[in-house]
Amino acid sequence: MAIPYAPISAPSPLQQPPHDNTRGFLFMALGFFGFGITDMLAKLLTEHLPLMQVIWFRQSGLFIGVMVLLMMRGSHILRTPHPVLQILRGVIALGSAACFVMSLRFVGLADATAVTFTAPFIVTLFGALLLKEPVGPRRWAAVITGFIGMLVVIRPGMGVFHPAIGFAFIAALCFAARQLLSRYLSGADSIATTVSYTSLTSFLLCSVPLVFVWQTPPSLGVWAMCLIIATTAGLGEFLIIRGLDVGQAVVMAPVQYTMIIWSTLYGFLVFADLPDLWTFVGCGIIIASGLYTLYRERVLAKRAKRAAAAAQAELQATPSEA
Repeated sequence: MAIPYAPISAPSPLQQPPHDNTRGFLFMALGFFGFGITDMLAKLLTEHLPLMQVIWFRQSGLFIGVMVLLMMRGSHILRTPHPVLQILRGVIALGSAACFVMSLRFVGLADATAVTFTAPFIVTLFGALLLKEPVGPRRWAAVITGFIGMLVVIRPGMGVFHPAIGFAFIAALCFAARQLLSRYLSGADSIATTVSYTSLTSFLLCSVPLVFVWQTPPSLGVWAMCLIIATTAGLGEFLIIRGLDVGQAVVMAPVQYTMIIWSTLYGFLVFADLPDLWTFVGCGIIIASGLYTLYRERVLAKRAKRAAAAAQAELQATPSEA
């Protein structure tokens, strides 16, 4: 899955360590490199195994990591005032993974990845509509521009895209829903709690139908790919979580766009699938709009922080003036 399971939002200020953006960037870059391998292997495995089994192997890496975390830190990590929302996030995460892997059966890695990059714009849209977050004309313009970039990639009505690209868009919708839930939960639950619930819920859910669709991998090579996809998915997830833990989320978020590099590279080397010029143009539009959206979020966050500091200073000065 191209989209990370870790919430791209800052942890609670009480849990936030001093920022080290250089280390955070390195962790994030390595994490998305691992996800690039995961996506490539998922596309290969869909030729040999049922969809749900591929997702199960992918989820098993993070599941094992979460189980180790629970053994090290204890079950108190699972304490949350919002268990229903945490479980719902896990259900949505599984839907996102299933839709993305489904799209990979018929669509090139780079094309599917480019479509999932529309998630930040969907978050902005529904953040304004549902969470009543302020969105100015510049960010609305970035949302519209990003959507135009997606249209350039898929070119509907021109007969150049497979209908399965719609699954990649549904995956982006699901990811946006997860992000909105992450924003709502970030003040009450730690990243470890959210990731644990997401992993446990999605893994257990995809394990249920596994007894009906399981097929024994036909060769040692397929078994090896199953092992590697579990390892790279779990390791990639850990590295991204670690990157968000040591670096500022608004600085780390643009690193996700390195996924298009790995998707294009693996698509060409493994599947001889090189995107055409218009796909690169559309992807460039999406990335530029996404980076601008992240820039505006950073600017607004700084303004809010300065306003809060000024209000606090004024509040502290009032008693002495009296």
